[in-house]
Amino acid sequence: KLAVEFPSEDIFLMTASPVIKAVTNFKQVSKTLEEFDVEEQPSSLLEKRYPNIKVIQSGVKQLKSDEHKIFTEDGKEYMYEKLCLCAGAKPKLIFEGNPYVLGIRDTDSAQAFQKNLAQAERIVVVGNGGIALELVYEIQGCEVIWAIKDKAIGNTFFDAGAAEFLIPKLTAEKRETPIECKRTKYTTEGSEEKERPTAASDKLGSALGPDWHEGLHLKGTKEFSHKVHIEILCEVKKIHLQQEFIQLQRTSLAFPKEEENAEPDEVLWPVYVELTNGKIYGCDFIVSATGVVPNVKPFLDGNNFAVGEDGGLKVDKHMHTSLPDVYAAGDICTAAWEPSPVWHQMRLWTQARQMGWYAAKCMAADTLGEPIDLDFSFELFAHVTKFFNYKVVVLGKYNAQGLGLDHELMLRCTKGQEYVKVVMQNGRMMGAVLIGETDLEETFENLILNQMDLSAYGEDLLNPDIDIEDYFD
Repeated sequence: KLAVEFPSEDIFLMTASPVIKAVTNFKQVSKTLEEFDVEEQPSSLLEKRYPNIKVIQSGVKQLKSDEHKIFTEDGKEYMYEKLCLCAGAKPKLIFEGNPYVLGIRDTDSAQAFQKNLAQAERIVVVGNGGIALELVYEIQGCEVIWAIKDKAIGNTFFDAGAAEFLIPKLTAEKRETPIECKRTKYTTEGSEEKERPTAASDKLGSALGPDWHEGLHLKGTKEFSHKVHIEILCEVKKIHLQQEFIQLQRTSLAFPKEEENAEPDEVLWPVYVELTNGKIYGCDFIVSATGVVPNVKPFLDGNNFAVGEDGGLKVDKHMHTSLPDVYAAGDICTAAWEPSPVWHQMRLWTQARQMGWYAAKCMAADTLGEPIDLDFSFELFAHVTKFFNYKVVVLGKYNAQGLGLDHELMLRCTKGQEYVKVVMQNGRMMGAVLIGETDLEETFENLILNQMDLSAYGEDLLNPDIDIEDYFD
């Protein structure tokens, strides 16, 4: 976007990784909903397309904002007129530095995970967001103990009702054949041969795209397809290595069978997880999919950034940080403007893309001294994804975020087919969750945006015999 706005200026893209993420197969589904794939491409492709972009492959060591300078890890320094920090976020690991704990956030860590899974008989997955959901669904031939801190699965995206709708899919034996993965992967020459040293895990790869698990062979050693046991309302209290565990002389549990309590486990595992509900399970390794923290560390030293409660760099509605000429976008930033009543920030690919594009517009407007309005994509929270092979659309305050007790829910559910939930407040639609091919996303998007009073329709709003999208066309 910057290269288009300023065709004669030099634009530097600094990245620690040899490949860059490109958005491909972009589809505007509706006014605010967009679908796209994320692809890794060699940076030379970007430089070819925009001759004024130069990609500098090096991590950032330090930012001296008062001098308008960036120092890179390869010992060079660069002056900037305007700077936008898009360093993303890094996985929140439950325990740093434990070789049996794998964080998943980027394609490199997904590959390390796959290598370990090939020898695994049982793993413990911790976390309840999108990556954990997809992971548990895709893993075959390996026992999975899934520890979640909530009552229901997928709490970031759904409520308990949606979770109930999806759970039968977890245990279904027959799997549809996955569609071919469209994303191609570029690797740097020679990087395949030498093993990634474990210490390199703090080198950040780029974040996973929405279909990251496709084309990865996620299969353990066992012959069955799915075996998932969910432990709810708990977190990891401690991780014991095998030796420590033997010394503790405590009992670990076997994989629970149907409806029965787990028996003591006879097997010796490399690592043991003690949960806050008192249960202990042995496993081959632990996957930490517990969300992300903004990657601000390299930039804070010596710079007086205003930082949000979630650890991100605070930005105003022009994506400007608290420092002159420094902007931020994506996972690293915290939206500190007064948001629209039906928008909230969530660290997702769709928002990263919107913020990056809008930040470039703001940098341009600022340079040219032009006024700029907040971009339309921040009017309504809208995200489309896929879970368990269902299309999933979430709109507005889909989980009644911040609405207190003053709201009501309306539901429509056809087992195995669709799940529709609407969040209403004072007769107005504030949010919605749509699972399956409902074809309601555009109608609901409009009803949320125009805040029309729907109290007259009552329960009929979701009546399957009434063609609601024609009605509100």
